[in-house]
Amino acid sequence: MVTPQMLVQAGLYVDEQSVIREAMRVLWQERPQLRIEWAIHEYQTQPISLAKAAALAGVCFDRMKELLVQRGIQPRLGPETIAEARREFDVIAHTLTPSE
Repeated sequence: MVTPQMLVQAGLYVDEQSVIREAMRVLWQERPQLRIEWAIHEYQTQPISLAKAAALAGVCFDRMKELLVQRGIQPRLGPETIAEARREFDVIAHTLTPSE
């Protein structure tokens, strides 16, 4: 089996990290279902938004929501607490307020 170190020694890559990055890029391209599975895993185990999960999966927001529902995973939509809603509102208000 060819290893990243062997590819670096052959002068095909600068370092092992370059080999791994390229291999991951090709893996995501060739196996999109794997990318979706990873995004679902991240959504279930990390505090990421549905939009972030969709971006990780390489699908649109609505498709990601559909995939979650198909698996019996309740999508987290909107703020979960009043404090979180206020923070979101403050960010939006600050963004929309013209600066002087």
